Amino acid sequence: MTFNGTWKVDRNENYEKFMEEMGINMVKRKLASHDNLKITLEQTGDKFHVKEVSTFRTLEIDFTLGVTFDYSLADGTELTGSWVMEGDMLKGTFTRKDNGKVLITTRKIIGDELVQSYSYEGVEAKRIFKRS
Repeated sequence: MTFNGTWKVDRNENYEKFMEEMGINMVKRKLASHDNLKITLEQTGDKFHVKEVSTFRTLEIDFTLGVTFDYSLADGTELTGSWVMEGDMLKGTFTRKDNGKVLITTRKIIGDELVQSYSYEGVEAKRIFKRS
């Protein structure tokens, strides 16, 4: 499928401001900005296997489109939500367990890049990945 492959973070846009809005402290924001994140995506029909490897953690997640699951961010923030396909874009809608606020994230292939966008409390950010 389109998303299949291993993707390494290349650059960020407004990512620090997004993390600040999420309530992530300055030290963790600085570290996360240079986490060398690599995401491996494997799609089989409506099922996904995702492996996230960074300087700080390795995490493997399995999810099915449209099915709610729990997820923890690297800073420990707990979320619940699901991914759906909207055209050629993956869209995740997640609710924070601590405050009920909603994080929207999307993944889309644009040219030879995977663009992961975030929207939280009016703050927009992007992480752009190159296939590795």
